[in-house]
Amino acid sequence: MNKRLFVLLIILMSLSLIGIIFVQGYWINNTVENNEEQFSFNAKQILISVSNGIQYREFEEMFFPLREILDSIEEPDNKTIRQLLNISIDNTTRSFAYANDILEEDSKLFSSFINFNIDTVKLKNILNRNVDNTIEETKSSSKLGTKSKLERRIEGLTDLQRKDYEIVIGEIASFIPIHRRVRKKEIEYFLKKELEERDIKVGFEYAIYSKTLSTKVRSDDFNLDHPATYAIPLFVDDQGASEYQLLVNFTGKKQYVLSTIKGMAILSIIFTLIIVVAYSSALSQLMQQRQISQIKTDFINNMTHELKTPIATINLALDSIKNPKIEGDKEKVQRYMNMIREENKRMHAQVENVLRISQLEKNELNIKKERQELHDIIEDAVTHVSLIVENRYGYVKTHLGALKTTILANDSHMTNVVVNVLDNAIKYSEEEPKIDIYTENVKNSIVLKIRDQGIGMSKVAQKKIFEKFFREHTGDLHNVKGHGLGLTYVKRIIDDHHGQIWVETERGKGSTFIIKLPLIS
Repeated sequence: MNKRLFVLLIILMSLSLIGIIFVQGYWINNTVENNEEQFSFNAKQILISVSNGIQYREFEEMFFPLREILDSIEEPDNKTIRQLLNISIDNTTRSFAYANDILEEDSKLFSSFINFNIDTVKLKNILNRNVDNTIEETKSSSKLGTKSKLERRIEGLTDLQRKDYEIVIGEIASFIPIHRRVRKKEIEYFLKKELEERDIKVGFEYAIYSKTLSTKVRSDDFNLDHPATYAIPLFVDDQGASEYQLLVNFTGKKQYVLSTIKGMAILSIIFTLIIVVAYSSALSQLMQQRQISQIKTDFINNMTHELKTPIATINLALDSIKNPKIEGDKEKVQRYMNMIREENKRMHAQVENVLRISQLEKNELNIKKERQELHDIIEDAVTHVSLIVENRYGYVKTHLGALKTTILANDSHMTNVVVNVLDNAIKYSEEEPKIDIYTENVKNSIVLKIRDQGIGMSKVAQKKIFEKFFREHTGDLHNVKGHGLGLTYVKRIIDDHHGQIWVETERGKGSTFIIKLPLIS
């Protein structure tokens, strides 16, 4: 694939993924904001219902004694109202019931009646309408037979009559302390009822404020600075003004809002993560395929280079044998024949490595394991490379300190493992190869260390050294022969023997290959 096209494809895929994540995040954020607005709307409606419920309850409780007084007089004046209210309150004991909460109130509830001037004009208006109201009550009594006398009277009021009563009752009630007008359990009841009707599951704290001052009517944990605080005026007069405000904290607002989109948000996040994982995997595969393509190209170049030399040598040897001057020289003929044989073995070994890796990947390589002594395998492997090391004026020293060396292994493959590691140490030593081999027992294992003083390798190469076809780049030079399969073969064989292999290295100071194999008794 063209490099520019590859980069363009990566950019487009990345932008698409970022766009999808952005859209999902925008959708979730927008949904949360909409749900918060909906919650705020519901909260305001709840507070309006609570305020109306409290105000209506007060109207019901104060309507009846006031109506009884007004029914007993024809022309009210301040003196008459004061006397009648005082007598009525002193001689009456009233009980108020709300839901399951029974609150006993004595006559002092209306003691404030005698401490202020009642608007007699409004009272006259009420009295003038009493006749019409009585007629209406009579007509509707049959329809409202199941209701109490108080309920029938209230429902029989016209809008204008009700307004007059509300104004008078509001004036009277304004002289009563707020903690006598509103009960804590009443607020809690209304709030719970409204929340249940709207299927909103949140906690709440509440308080009533008189302008900016807190009153006695409040829950224990109310916090004025809570972010989810909503307010509603209480006991609004005919001018729309109010001295009190009911403030409510909905303590579980954030959790409730998030819970409304939790299901869709989780699914959205899961699907987005799947897309991210799929994209990452696809991108990783693309990068690997590109890398493999480059590595295979390098492998073909290296393999061609390494096969070219023995083929050229064989051709030269064959041409020499055909030379009439050499045909009679048996010694030279034998020398060229040996050369052909060695070069043929070299090509065969290279092809065998490739085939061996292919068989390992397909699990077709049949490895029979028997009891082996690792020290014997090491000595045998050293013998295979000793001539090469001597020709380069180096050495291979063994420091076999392990007392237990019996392993379950395949003699041939394990020998190849040690030979390949030694061959790697020789190839990557620029000067004479200096190799030390150590063994030691660690618990139920034997550890083999092959240390060289070669050129070492980079951190990147250290991570990829056992990958197929990998070779650290040395420019266009082919001074180090190979095709990147030897250490891959080593890793696969060690894995098959239930062992471990890793490398410790430092650039310019050499490398140490460490092999750990399980012992058998």
